[in-house]
Amino acid sequence: MKFIHTSDWQIGMTRAFLSQEAAARYSQARIDAIRALGQLAEEHEAGFMVVAGDVFESNQLSAQTLSRALDALNSVPVPVFLLPGNHDPLDASTLFRSKAFREQARSHIIVVENSEPMPVPGLANVEVVGAPWFSKRPGVDLCAQALKALEPAPGVTRILLGHGQVDSLSPDHSQPGVISQALLEQALAEGRVQYVALGDRHSLTKVGSSGRLCYSGTPLVTDFDEVAPNQALLVELDNEACRLTSLTTGFWEFQALQRDIDGPEDLATFAQGLDAVRGKECTVLKVGFTGSVNLALAAQLDALLETQSPLFASLKRRERTTDLAVIPDALDDNAIALSGYADATWKALLARAASDDTATDALRLMYRLAGGTASGAKGAADKGRSDGA
Repeated sequence: MKFIHTSDWQIGMTRAFLSQEAAARYSQARIDAIRALGQLAEEHEAGFMVVAGDVFESNQLSAQTLSRALDALNSVPVPVFLLPGNHDPLDASTLFRSKAFREQARSHIIVVENSEPMPVPGLANVEVVGAPWFSKRPGVDLCAQALKALEPAPGVTRILLGHGQVDSLSPDHSQPGVISQALLEQALAEGRVQYVALGDRHSLTKVGSSGRLCYSGTPLVTDFDEVAPNQALLVELDNEACRLTSLTTGFWEFQALQRDIDGPEDLATFAQGLDAVRGKECTVLKVGFTGSVNLALAAQLDALLETQSPLFASLKRRERTTDLAVIPDALDDNAIALSGYADATWKALLARAASDDTATDALRLMYRLAGGTASGAKGAADKGRSDGA
């Protein structure tokens, strides 16, 4: 018996660091991931799909986004069980009971509205037991509550569908909604359920040693600290074993980089790395810089980022981790020709640059405006060659 375990689709999510053009493509990619999941279900002959919470980013979606998501869901060729999570709980404003959802969702789209065992259409002796959220802050462990009245059912394969942090991974055990890992493992050992499909963590995460308790991660990356995003799990269950196979579902990448720039060679290596990125239009980079450079090299770095930025979904400096010292030198002074007030301003800024970041920023801008980038680049390159000689 095979099924797809996925979670945290968060349809309608936006990212503030994306341009309007990139944001539109990113939003569509989240919907495209649904179709990709449907194709994977067909390719791997999965009998059904479970979505372990946070199908939608919130219960306030535009009519267009909801319609497009449901159109993609309707194309999935197997039954799909949708669990309301903390982003889209079954509260008074829930999308799952909206007129648009009821009218547009086909019959194989099944919303888990309570913890009663639900048979999987087309499969004998297979049930889904869910722990849906009814508010954004539950006062109890919803999975423990769903397991209370559940007894072993010989010959029946059950999947528990839950959402939230297990206590072994939660940073705050005082929250009443934290899920007890011990209770989940006990239910597995007693045969009350045969697999626990969890959502909320956006990184693919196996919990414990049984191999039957997992977070699938998000099918499309949402943040820079996620490990193994863009995936779903193909789960294969029989009487003896549980086999898990990760499936690729998306191609966007979010990367937080740190680079040390101390000379022309470092900048060239960074430039080569940017050039080597494939799928720049679906890649989000934020880069922090450390090191020490003169104005010429700083200008080249600025020009490189300015040239490359339109090619990426987003390319920005990590301001909090950037500690790049810009120290003007004689090469900088020789690279531009100034006179009168401009020359006096240049010299005044040079005098303040060692202790004033604003003065340094002004020098960088003045250097570029005065056309120092090209000549400064040559000077920096010559300096690098002479240093290496």
